[in-house]
Amino acid sequence: MTDTQIDTNVAHTARVWNYWLGGKDNYPVDREVGDRVKELFPLVAEIAQGDRLFLRRAVSHLVREEGLTQFLDIGTGLPTADNTHEVAQALDPEARVVYVDNDPLVLTHARALLMGTDTGKTQFVDADLRDIEKVIEAAKETLDFDKPIGLTLLGTMGHFEFEEALRLVRAYADRLAPGSFFAVCDGVMAHMEAEDAERAAEGMRIWEEQVAQTYYMRSVAEFGRFFDGYELVEPGAVSVLRWRPEPADVGTVRDIPQYAGLAKKA
Repeated sequence: MTDTQIDTNVAHTARVWNYWLGGKDNYPVDREVGDRVKELFPLVAEIAQGDRLFLRRAVSHLVREEGLTQFLDIGTGLPTADNTHEVAQALDPEARVVYVDNDPLVLTHARALLMGTDTGKTQFVDADLRDIEKVIEAAKETLDFDKPIGLTLLGTMGHFEFEEALRLVRAYADRLAPGSFFAVCDGVMAHMEAEDAERAAEGMRIWEEQVAQTYYMRSVAEFGRFFDGYELVEPGAVSVLRWRPEPADVGTVRDIPQYAGLAKKA
């Protein structure tokens, strides 16, 4: 494994997100930026946690209800709790999972922490998700693309302008076998009062200045277009906390500006 020089003086996207999720792989500079954004936009930590809840719920559904045994997780981020392989292999120890990321910091941590079970398999692919052929060919070492796969693109497509994000989602979905599923979860400009939207925009400005990675919020209509032509699993494309909440949560969940959806390829 190649050693990676870690700059602890500059905030890093994956580390800030890790901080919001309650992880420990972050530094004071990451926590400072994370706190500044959260002060302006308090929902951001709930958004990060909602993204992780959706991952757990979607993967659990695919293993239990759909019988899927292989997963392609694109845009992995730093490992925290309930990573894709942990959820899938807890339900089916023979499940196979491929993670894809090209962030050197993520690579350093993931290769050490994202270990599979004795019977299952976990692979990490160092690739830019825009290099679709490279990703697919590498993933074929572990996954059978002639059989259904569960694809996750969570908190990832927001880093691309909409038409490019839509192209990427469609390109990956096209490579999946019938009976496969794909999940998308990203920020949506909804469920915010005008003042909250202004504060969120200011938080995004700080993010771009300090972390130097643009993030594009979608409209509800744009987010729904990711699933055009596919069969959405109930309850459809909804605010993330409303995607199959736990029984104890029913009646208490609220809408936040982060949407999620899971769709099936016929």
